[in-house]
Amino acid sequence: MTRAEQAIKRMLDFLFALLVLVVFWPIFVLLFLIVKVDSRGPGIFRQKRLGKDGKPFTCYKFRTMIEDAPHLRKPDGSAYTGEDDPRITRVGRFLRRTSLDELPQFLNVLKGDMSMVGPRPEQVDQVRFYSERQKKRLLVKPGMTSWAMIQGRNTLPWQERLDLDAEYVENYSLWLDVRIFMLTLPILLSTRGAFGPQEEVQSDIDVPDVQP
Repeated sequence: MTRAEQAIKRMLDFLFALLVLVVFWPIFVLLFLIVKVDSRGPGIFRQKRLGKDGKPFTCYKFRTMIEDAPHLRKPDGSAYTGEDDPRITRVGRFLRRTSLDELPQFLNVLKGDMSMVGPRPEQVDQVRFYSERQKKRLLVKPGMTSWAMIQGRNTLPWQERLDLDAEYVENYSLWLDVRIFMLTLPILLSTRGAFGPQEEVQSDIDVPDVQP
């Protein structure tokens, strides 16, 4: 990515995130209150995620799990995302299916931690499962939508998603960002792929910043 492309991308990210936050702030407030009323715990979930160059940043989401939920991982190191997960609240299941839980990440985009398009932000300790090629995903800012997302979201194996992220970095262009952005809305409206398949999981109590 050239410096000119970086500057244009950052400008578009900032302007779009600012527009969304200004226009839709009542929806943000409403969802925050619904999460608070539905179950005990904070309305906003904060967790350290991997940013550009592997630098951690605080990522924001609407809380979708019960308070003090245990952390579950699949054997490959990816986070468990099954729809029948008992840790997910009633409202949380709806928020995940519609991706509304990701709305607070517009704050991350505004701050410059994230971009509108880029590899989805992973938990800090998951980098140990990356191949050398997959580490290329850390050369760019994480995004609210990604090349892997429009290919199948959570229905794809995690390692395949990481490979698609590397492919995105290797073939980056502003036009590719536009294409991904335009293809994202139909996928979100269909709610396809919001949850992963039902697979074996294991507890991982050593992972910090467990989602409440």
